[in-house]
Amino acid sequence: MTEYDGLKSKKHKGFDLLYEVSRAITSNRYVEEILLLVVGMTADLMGSKICSLMLLDEEKQELVIKATQSLSEHYRTKPPIKVGESVVGRVVQKKVPITVRDVTAESGYKYPEIAKTEGLRSLVSVPMMIKNRVIGVLNCYTTTEHEFGEEEIQLLVGVANQAAVAIENTNLLTEKITAVEALEARKRIERAKGILIKRHSISEAEAYRILQKQSMDKGHSLKDIAEAIILSEEIAN
Repeated sequence: MTEYDGLKSKKHKGFDLLYEVSRAITSNRYVEEILLLVVGMTADLMGSKICSLMLLDEEKQELVIKATQSLSEHYRTKPPIKVGESVVGRVVQKKVPITVRDVTAESGYKYPEIAKTEGLRSLVSVPMMIKNRVIGVLNCYTTTEHEFGEEEIQLLVGVANQAAVAIENTNLLTEKITAVEALEARKRIERAKGILIKRHSISEAEAYRILQKQSMDKGHSLKDIAEAIILSEEIAN
């Protein structure tokens, strides 16, 4: 196989990877499954010993490993990396892919001892983008020195952004579910207050204080207390 045929084959596999990730996003898979699919297929495509996906904790401003196909405990339990720190931290800061030919000789690389233990050499790290916001990075390591080409980098950018879409969609769905649940809880609490007002001829503020006291005394949420009151009223009628 010529070098051209090898690049052509990798490009076809890259399209297959993008297709599989796109299909996974529109399926009912959990985001954890999608992320494991991403790192597994990307590692296979790139010939990487380790491929990892790190998400940004915006409050702490640090990157944490969320998915990797690696079985190495040394790598999987690697401490978080601050934004601007090490190679992957700079990827978040600069919002551009960064490649390193030899991480064991890179002065700015945070954990060269782990790289040496795992036999890692070259690294490409690309940002996971939602519009102009970075939510994480996708990293690929090789065991021999490798010069990552533009096509390889652009392919990884596409994969990283697809993964970012999957995460964002999951977050939006979670927020929507939380909002619906909160609205339903408020409706139940309002109904329970109405029952207490009618039952005891008290004000709305007094009814709410009763709900709060029972919630604290029994160690249950206001919604749970409200539902118990509503149920008792339904049974009584």
